[in-house]
Formats: sequence, structure tokens, C-alpha cells
Amino acid sequence: MIAALPMYDFPWVRAATDRLWAAVRGGLRAQGIAAPEGLTRDGKLPDIWRDDGLLLGQTCGYPYWTTLRRSSEVLAAPIYGFAGCQGPNHRSFLIARRDDPRTRLQEFRGDRAALNGFDSNSGMNLFRSVVAPLAGGKPFFAAVVETGGHALSLAAVVEERADVAAIDCVTYALLARGDARLVAATKIIGETPASPALPFIASRALAPETRAAVRRALRDLPPIPELGLVGVAFLPETAYARVAEIEAGAQALGYPRLA
Repeated sequence: MIAALPMYDFPWVRAATDRLWAAVRGGLRAQGIAAPEGLTRDGKLPDIWRDDGLLLGQTCGYPYWTTLRRSSEVLAAPIYGFAGCQGPNHRSFLIARRDDPRTRLQEFRGDRAALNGFDSNSGMNLFRSVVAPLAGGKPFFAAVVETGGHALSLAAVVEERADVAAIDCVTYALLARGDARLVAATKIIGETPASPALPFIASRALAPETRAAVRRALRDLPPIPELGLVGVAFLPETAYARVAEIEAGAQALGYPRLA
């Protein structure tokens, strides 16, 4: 079996991520589950998320709802204490350069957007939902730059390779702690609707008793301030249908793709 918590595993919080896993591991071993000693930090994310031995993972809500729920199960939703979070829900902040005089998203028509990936809820789906009412069924941006990561999207904005991006509020808070100079060069010009936070998951190939044991271990997690983690909520899988509802709203406005 493996465990992987890659979504917020920045170098400056890696020790805290290890402590999170150590707490879960201890809870599992107390229940007779032979949990792995350390986290898996290599391999491609889609392969990790689909591993039949995935005891504990974390993924984005968009790929979970669109593809991964066939092979994995939501165990819990994290509750973060950062600005932009509401219980087990989070949102994205719309980010521009600090020295850009514009303060509203509609002023960025015809400019360049950055996003971490087209399969991202926070970087694409939530972003698309606030652009759609402004776009009139037509491309809103002159270009959309796919960067591969939220920190890379921030860098693209700061370095003037893009003008605006949507950054997950948890990522933005963690970057403010670990890469303060980068964040200080940006400003928040708006925010997106909220949706359930990035779920903790396990493979459906595991025995139901094993998945239940992981839930019990997550229930007993202590707060981990370095990660902003204050607890977990046990949401039904259907809570992540919110992702599809947000997507459908943009499609209904004739804006199926961030462009």
C-alpha cells in the first residue's frame, strides 16, 4: 500500500506534511493496518491516484468528480483556516500584478490568463465560472498560458507573461509564507465561488474495512498550523457534484472552455 499527499507539499511545509501522515499512520497501525512508513513522492499524479494500493491520497475536486470517483472514494474533506476557506469549502483568488492599476476582472478582456492546468478546479473550473458571465459566449482572453502549477502561474503574472490568474486560496496562503516576495508582487482583484476542498481519497480496490480505518484515523487528526489544517469534514461523495454544477453554469452561458 502507498500514501501520497502531493497537493500542498511545498518544500517549506514538507516536514508538516510528514507529520500529518505520521498521525494517520499511527492511527492506522493502532487499528492493525500495516501502513507504509513514509509518503510516496515520486511518480505521476494520475498513476498515484489510480493505484489499487492507495491507502491515503489527496486530489483536486475536478479530476475526482470527472474520472477518479470510479476507482477511488472520498474519505474526508480538509478544513483549512485560511482566508477564502469556509468550513470544508475553498475558493480561488483572482490575482494580478500589484502595480497593475486595474481592479476588476472585466478590465482584463483581451489580455493573457495563466492557469495551472485545464483539469484543475481552482485554476480553471472556478476561474471559468467568473469569466463566463463577462465573455458573451466568445473568447475573453487573447491567450491562455498553461503553466503546470499555481506557483508557476503566479510567476507568469509577476514576470508579465500573463496578466491574471485564479489561485487556490490555500496555495496562496502557503506561498505567502514560503515565497513571500512572489506573493507581495501580486494583488487580489476578486474571488470565485466556493466548492468543496481537495478531498482525501483511497482506492476502491481496498477492503471497505480498511477505508473505514483510514476515516477513523483522519477523524483523530490534530490541527497542523503549518498547513493551515484545522480538521476534516465527512462529506458525501455527491458534495463534489458542485464541480459539475459550476462547469454546467459556464457551459449554459456558451463558455465551455477558458479562452
